[in-house]
Order: sequence, then C-alpha cells, then structure tokens
Amino acid sequence: MPLPITLADVQDAARLIDGSVLRTPFLPAPKLSALTGAIVSIKYDNLQVTGAFKERGALVKLLSLTAEERARGVIAMSAGNHAQAVAYHAGRLGIPATIVMPEPTPFVKITATRGYGATVVLSGDTLVEAKAEAQRLSEEHGFVWVHPFDDPHVMRGQGTIALEMLAEDPDLDCLVVPVGGGGLISGMAVAAKGLKPSISVIGVETRLYPAMWGALNNEPVTCGGPTIAEGIAVRDVGDLTRAVVAELVDDIILAEESAIERAINLFLTQQKTLAEGAGAAGLAALLTDPARFSAKKVGLVLCGGNIDPRLVSSIVVRELARDGKLLAIRIDTPDRPGVLGEITTLIGKMQGNVVDVSHHRLFLNVPAKGATLDVTFETFDAAHGQKIISALEARGFPVRPMNVAEVMA
Repeated sequence: MPLPITLADVQDAARLIDGSVLRTPFLPAPKLSALTGAIVSIKYDNLQVTGAFKERGALVKLLSLTAEERARGVIAMSAGNHAQAVAYHAGRLGIPATIVMPEPTPFVKITATRGYGATVVLSGDTLVEAKAEAQRLSEEHGFVWVHPFDDPHVMRGQGTIALEMLAEDPDLDCLVVPVGGGGLISGMAVAAKGLKPSISVIGVETRLYPAMWGALNNEPVTCGGPTIAEGIAVRDVGDLTRAVVAELVDDIILAEESAIERAINLFLTQQKTLAEGAGAAGLAALLTDPARFSAKKVGLVLCGGNIDPRLVSSIVVRELARDGKLLAIRIDTPDRPGVLGEITTLIGKMQGNVVDVSHHRLFLNVPAKGATLDVTFETFDAAHGQKIISALEARGFPVRPMNVAEVMA
C-alpha cells in the first residue's frame, strides 16, 4: 500500500509554514564530535517559540481545517510540547483550543500551555488515559481532533525538519531521530529518503518505552516506569506512523535513562543549550552505540527544550557525581577543637573545593566523645578525588563514600 505522505506533501508543508515557524539553526558540534567519534551537527528545534518541533505539524494540521471546523474548536492530547504548539498556533489563528494533559505533566509545560490561551484539562496518569478523556470531550462538544502524531498533516509538517537539514548539509550520512508515537521520524524519513535514498534514518526510544521497537520487531514489550524523557513515553504508536517507520527507518536504538541524563548534561555544558529528555535522546543514541556512527556525518534533532529547571539542577549534580567531580564523604572524628579545620585545610591544600559541610554530634551511632563530619567537595576528576581521600586516611581519618544527591538534598 502507498505510504500516507510523500516528499511532495512535506515540501508543500514547508511552503505553508514558511514565515510562521522558525527555520532553526543546523550547526556543527565539534565538542560532541570529539566525544562520540561521529561528525555531529545539531538541528536546534528547541529554539522554536514554544520550545519544540511540534509547532510544524500542529500548524499544518490547523491550516487544513475548514471555516466550520475552526469555529467548532480543536482538542489535543499531549504531555506538553504538542499541547503548547496547538495552543500557540490556534491562538494566532483565532481557533478555540482545549488540551488534555496527563496529571504528572511538568508544571512548566502546563503553565506555558495555559499561557497561550488554551483550556487545559488534566486527566489520568498516562497519555493513554489522557487520550480517552480527549476523545470523550471531542465527541461531547464536537471538537476537531488534532492528533499528536498519527495524522498525515502532522507527519508532513514534522518532516520539514529533514528538508532543512539536508538543504544545509546534503552530505549527511545519517539522521538520528527521537521516537514517541512516530510522527517526527515518519515525516523526516519520507523527506530524507525522498531527497537522498542512501541516507540512514535511525530512531531512538527510551528503554522504558520501546513501543515502536516492539512493533517493528514483532516482540512483546512492556512500557512503563518514570522516565526523564516523558515526551517520548508512548505505549501505543500510530498506525500510519508505524507503516512509514517499517518501510523507511533503518533501525531503532533503545537508550537507558542514564544515557539520556548524560546527553542533557552534555547539551547544557558543551553546547550551552537546554534539552529536555526527549530532545536529548538522539545524542543518547550516539553515547549508547558509538561504533555504529563512527566517522559518519550525523544530524541530530534537538527536538525540544522544555525541561523543569529543578530537574536540570538535579541532573548536573548527578553527572558531576558520576564523573567523580563531586564527592560526598563521611568521616568519624574525635570531638576536639581544630579537627574540622584540619580536614577542610587538607582538602583545600590538595585543590579540592569544599561546597558543603555538616557536623553531627547527636547521632546515636557516634561515640559520646566523637563526631561525624559530612563533607561534599569538588575535584578535577575521579583520580584527584581518590588522592584526597587517601591523604585523609593517611592522616588517620576513616572515610566512607556517601551518595551526593542524598547528602545535598
């Protein structure tokens, strides 16, 4: 059977959104290239007005509506980015919009969606439950359904990203694309393969939600659990998108949560840009399987940057701890004057930077004439930290490593 969209459909979508959606930068990333072994360039669609790529497909869908459909209003189900996109462009076009979001959706996305003028309904713990409520409201009020991924207009709108990337660099060997329901990767695959049949299109899902991987491999999978990539935490992929992915996508990589966290941190520290979990998934794929991409010209889609600032802070601390650049230790000391100064002075002389100290005398497991000292300090790297610990132990201070996140909570 023919695929639901064609290259010509994507090219027409690009004409429709021209001037209303940003043509975002597509730039080389030398630091990430050195880290991964690939020749990496990044498409910064986190710079869209709503912070994510979803504006493209949402606008194409809204522009396809008749005057009567616009008057009835639209409804959408989303964990955040599709919600904001529909709300923003519906507001611009004067179309009433109702958005159903799962209750655990990050506050930053709920607030932003309301800020664009949409009516927000929070329902259920998952996208499946939110979708059921959206379907009920659509039938009750006659709203036009704007599906987040399984719609030809949405798919061809998302595919415009690939057109822009290949226009900037026709020599790309591979596109690495996050996969939730499949709207982004299906649209991009149609565009990319239509322009350059030899190009490789690789999807990436979080290992907790391998729905498209399971569908393509005819494998039973379990989807569930708390993920930092809630934007691609989809249990049921689209029928239309699955058909395209089965035909045109070369493979799907499953990324661990730790790899996605590391990717978010790398975007922040190396590229000076914010990536949400779904937006960082492409880089997580390169970190997961670097040999696959070695020496290839790879285009990554940083598809969204709507992440809770508190979560970013937590990730930065966790990554410093994983790299051994932030250590937390507990030392049982005699309760005498000068011990605290002796310990912190030693750490300082060895170029460690003390960031937190907690002195305990009332713990029941501490001798009455003793004390427990918790010290968190920065180091150059793990080896530097171990030298400091060894120096403390050589001075007679028994050291126990601690969980940094627990100590700093």
